[in-house]
Amino acid sequence: MTSAKISRRTLGGLAAAAGVGVPLLAACSSDSGTAADPVGNATSGGTDGNASGGSGQALAKTSDIEVGGGTIFTDEQVVVTQPSAGSFKCFTAICTHQGCPVASVSDGTINCDCHGSQFSIEDGSVVSGPATFPLAEEKITVTGNSISLA
Repeated sequence: MTSAKISRRTLGGLAAAAGVGVPLLAACSSDSGTAADPVGNATSGGTDGNASGGSGQALAKTSDIEVGGGTIFTDEQVVVTQPSAGSFKCFTAICTHQGCPVASVSDGTINCDCHGSQFSIEDGSVVSGPATFPLAEEKITVTGNSISLA
């Protein structure tokens, strides 16, 4: 009978790899074998421009957000869109496919350059995959010409 020996260095490397790999696998898995819904049961929403108040951080002026487009705020990891004049929406700027930050807003979509996913500026829904879940909507308030996180 022959027994194989594993050095402490090899065993340590395997343990480290397993420690890193398990959380990554858990983040990308679900019971159905497809992408997990990062939104879960969260309920939040944008505003139609008639909201007032809000104690959140100021993001931009309403005039800074192009009608039919949007602006990505990388520090806050959100994207604010204006699907139609006076209607502002806010979504997470992290793609639901594999967690890449979205890169641009154009032609009515929020675009992730990592794998080509596109999301609607109106409701964050998937327009083109590989993402299968929408961007989570974030609450904002619009007071006068100021847009703030709620």
